[in-house]
Amino acid sequence: MPDNLTPEQRSYCMSRNKGKDTKLEMRVRSELHKRGYRFRKHVKELPGKPDVVFTKAKVAVFIDGDFWHGYRFPAWEHKVSDFWKQKINKNRERDRRNHRKLRRMGWKVLRIWEHDVRHDIDKVVDKIVQLVNS
Repeated sequence: MPDNLTPEQRSYCMSRNKGKDTKLEMRVRSELHKRGYRFRKHVKELPGKPDVVFTKAKVAVFIDGDFWHGYRFPAWEHKVSDFWKQKINKNRERDRRNHRKLRRMGWKVLRIWEHDVRHDIDKVVDKIVQLVNS
């Protein structure tokens, strides 16, 4: 189906889509909250603005979409256009850079993938809780 918007209009519309408070994030946060854990969201002072932050435990959690952050990207990158290859590779490099910065600052970093949240939310939350309590 052809796009009924001009490239400029499509660009504008896509630029309005923000990556905060996604369904995945809210689902994980809700489960953490049910278990009695309190945290901060999208802390601007930290590299990459982690989705969930446990300040006292110095734990930063990123909840990433499989497509946007390139889960196992080398296995399927040949299926996408050059535009998406560049976009996803830049996302992955930025993720690695932010991870390194946080580790150098003394933070524990956990990256949660979309498919893990969808498959077994309890296992994901257990992993986060274990890191926070360690």
